[in-house]
Amino acid sequence: MRFLGVCLLGLWAVTSVAAERPNILYIMSDDHAADAISAYGSRLAAIAPTPNIDRLAHEGALFTNAFCTNSICSPSRACVLTGQYNHINGSFDLSGRVAPGKQMLAIEMGKAGYQTAMIGKWHLKAEPADFEYYCVLPGQGRYHSPEFRIRGDKPWGQNTITREGQHVTDAITDLTLDWLSNGWDGERPFFLMHHFKAPHDYFDNAPRYESYLRDVDIPEPETLWTRGEAFGSIATRGADDELLPHIGTSIGGRNPRRSYLRDLPEMYPAEFPADYDPANFSDEANTRLAYNAYLKKFLRCVKGIDDNLGRLFKHLEDRGELDNTLIIYTGDQGFMLGEHDYQDKRWMYEESQRMPLLIRYPQAIKAGQRFDTIVENVDFGPTMLAFAGAAIPASVQGGSFKSLLETGREPEDWKQEAYYRYWMHMAHHDNPAHVGIRTKTHKLIYYYGCNYDGGYQTPPGWELYDLAKDPHETTNLFHDPAHAALAARLKQQLAEARVRVGDDGSHYPACEAVLQEFWDYDRADQAQARALSHAFLKRRLAELEAGKRSINTWQGHTEPTP
Repeated sequence: MRFLGVCLLGLWAVTSVAAERPNILYIMSDDHAADAISAYGSRLAAIAPTPNIDRLAHEGALFTNAFCTNSICSPSRACVLTGQYNHINGSFDLSGRVAPGKQMLAIEMGKAGYQTAMIGKWHLKAEPADFEYYCVLPGQGRYHSPEFRIRGDKPWGQNTITREGQHVTDAITDLTLDWLSNGWDGERPFFLMHHFKAPHDYFDNAPRYESYLRDVDIPEPETLWTRGEAFGSIATRGADDELLPHIGTSIGGRNPRRSYLRDLPEMYPAEFPADYDPANFSDEANTRLAYNAYLKKFLRCVKGIDDNLGRLFKHLEDRGELDNTLIIYTGDQGFMLGEHDYQDKRWMYEESQRMPLLIRYPQAIKAGQRFDTIVENVDFGPTMLAFAGAAIPASVQGGSFKSLLETGREPEDWKQEAYYRYWMHMAHHDNPAHVGIRTKTHKLIYYYGCNYDGGYQTPPGWELYDLAKDPHETTNLFHDPAHAALAARLKQQLAEARVRVGDDGSHYPACEAVLQEFWDYDRADQAQARALSHAFLKRRLAELEAGKRSINTWQGHTEPTP
């Protein structure tokens, strides 16, 4: 009996250590909107289920209010890696980088005794040298026969391998399975960042999925058709709606410079009628054709991810490691799937700002939980460090929500708003620069409308949405006298959030001067906004006349992009 007691004590000790030191698998897809995960119950859930991702929700926790601080690839990844907001980590836009020695999450996991690996899409330019092992795509990478950068004798970027004939989602999963089988020593817990390229546009699925959803009409968001006069502001519509064709990439033909109707028929001819000519179809029919092509290619990429996650989870299960692994699934941001006739991300609107977040670890997280707690991507790193028993450096601005996962209770001192700032003014997809906060019930967006140098101005404007009553953000309440007190309170909360996160404007003073100029938004400011709208329309029409297909404005330049 004494021997049995000793054995049981020893088993408890091993289990206790395991519970305190889980493996950590952080899975990130690119541009994967929460609405394209069936566990979130969106309009796409019935036609495009994601059973393997859903498993994390059924057996763990799902977050409905997880947000990125900047809905663009490099900045979001930098926030996760450093635990800092972009104005602190220096990754403001797609030129963002996190240099070796500053890749906090890899460094601290290594110090805590974890074996670290980074596999898949990196997109932070500098070498991921603080990981023991890496195998990463160069930049955006290719969907087919992808090349990967590895550590080697040559300088960073010159040591490469190629997975000939493979789709990138399959290749990244194979590389991870190989590392788990042959690279992980099995003696230390692992910290593995497994990053898919998919479903980043322009979407290109593995050939085996070409028939998936072929004969299905994809459910449409109501706001694809009914934007309504109450949606948006002068910043997104222009004075008297004069900028509607020029703000935000469209699904149909609304934006003459950038629309999916312009790009997709040539890219995906199989998704359109034979000998397709948009002139032979109505605006509504053209938009519907482009929307279905867009969504089907996107969802086929998602299907490939979900299937590959099934392979990955089975491998862990077969090795007896699944339940001893903290598994996190997320995207680097959300994505507009036709809502408001927008595509891509960048916006602070829900579909773009919200990140999917599902976490499974049965030894500490009760199955089937749903949380509406506000969490940001700067919180992901410190939460993983807390589960690893690792130190959280003073440089980290985010907080750990480990106790929330373990107890189901939101900490009393937890933040009550998510902070957001998009800096790449009118770059690529014609999104004006903006800043704002998102609480559990409301959203305040301030489009200050200029680039880093304070130039290439678009009309400034404010938007306020009551998300409890208007979850699809159709009615801007900012100028409604009945909501004046609420707008003032949220504006003060935004100012305080800027202080909390350290966004003091010192990084780009000329930009900050414009932001402050229109902060009060009195009658004089609103009159100036109308003048700026007229001036921008004149400038944009001249650019279109000159044939400038893509305008670089976000770093103070206006030259056409090749």
